[in-house]
Amino acid sequence: MPKPLRSALVLVALATGLPGCGTVNEKLSGGMGDYVPQWAGGLPADAPPRPGTPQYEAYMKERERKRLLPAADREKEEQAQKGATGAASGGTGR
Repeated sequence: MPKPLRSALVLVALATGLPGCGTVNEKLSGGMGDYVPQWAGGLPADAPPRPGTPQYEAYMKERERKRLLPAADREKEEQAQKGATGAASGGTGR
């Protein structure tokens, strides 16, 4: 096979293959971020749940409940949560 024809075939093969990768990556990237560890660039631990899941509905209800609380009550609740998580995580001291 002549070299120019071979180069043209390789170029055509690459040009037709690249658009296929784009559509596959578009569909996979929506859900793959959930499975990548945080240290490798995945979602942080405090990221909200994805829309359309039952956890998302509960998250939005809790968020709306907190939004409707008076500021003084909201601050008290946040401090109580920080105190509870600080006491639970600092138990061993190692």
